[in-house]
Amino acid sequence: MKTLKNLFPVLFLAFVFSCTDSDSNSIDKSDPTISVRLVDAPGDFKAVNVEIVDVMVKMDDDSDSDSGWISLNAESGTVNLLDFTGGFSKVLVDRFPIPAGTLSQMRLVLGDGNTIIIEGEISDVEHDLKTPSAQQSGLKVKINTVLEEGFTYDFVLDFDVEKSIVMAGNSGNIILKPVLYASAEVSSGIIQGIVSPTDVPSMASVLVDDKGTPETDDDFIISANTDENGAFALWGVPAGTYEVVVTPLDETSNYGSGSTIVSVANGEITTIQNPIELQLKPGSISGDVTNNIVVTVIVKLKDAVEVLATVNSNANGEFLIENIPAEHTW
Repeated sequence: MKTLKNLFPVLFLAFVFSCTDSDSNSIDKSDPTISVRLVDAPGDFKAVNVEIVDVMVKMDDDSDSDSGWISLNAESGTVNLLDFTGGFSKVLVDRFPIPAGTLSQMRLVLGDGNTIIIEGEISDVEHDLKTPSAQQSGLKVKINTVLEEGFTYDFVLDFDVEKSIVMAGNSGNIILKPVLYASAEVSSGIIQGIVSPTDVPSMASVLVDDKGTPETDDDFIISANTDENGAFALWGVPAGTYEVVVTPLDETSNYGSGSTIVSVANGEITTIQNPIELQLKPGSISGDVTNNIVVTVIVKLKDAVEVLATVNSNANGEFLIENIPAEHTW
């Protein structure tokens, strides 16, 4: 079992203000994906508003150079950090694909519209949050987490507001000196399997109920086509139990879908032991009785007693029996 769960204490997260830089397995692998959520430890303030511009990462590079940063296209906007306490969080990045390798550093890009409202003041006055020049130069979070192909990773930025706001004595300035913690964990697994017959090109898929709710708006499908050997791999599947459905790509194929139930654990590769069998589509039997009379036609397996289907012919003795299971003698 592959597991990953690291905790990185960070006294000063990289706040950059309004600037951006710009083996034997034959199955194609996908890039790892990354999600980033923002949470907050409670603070004795009425509101702490920060303007989020982006989240950026640097891969396989632990240097202080300003080059090499990758934008994660984070959701931008101004948020009140105190809204994300008690189990609530703000999704900044959702399953964004990045290259496999070592995620060396992470940077939170802020605008300059950061304010605070002090608890207990007579009126809700917004005070500007000042930022020390050292933070404006771009201090970074050291992550050093290896991201492997096919997995999804969740990063949580935990902002300790109480420790991050400094009242600067007689100057009257309120200074933002962030105290944060960054944690990471693998949040998905991989499903591998084989389809039979192997020479029928097919698509394997699972339906993911992302939020675990009856609503379907947040559901999504993870799918992959089989290779020339009938093998497939479904990457980035969250932990849970799924029905893996395999369907021929050619709708006119003699085969219909097949499926099996699989349990997935985060950080693990689950290999389906037995091939998923594609089911032959039902057939039909048609005929014409001589003498143009109405007759009753019955269907049963050869040498069997049980009758599986019964139909009357028309007045001309013609009959059609549909949905007859394949690969049997009748």
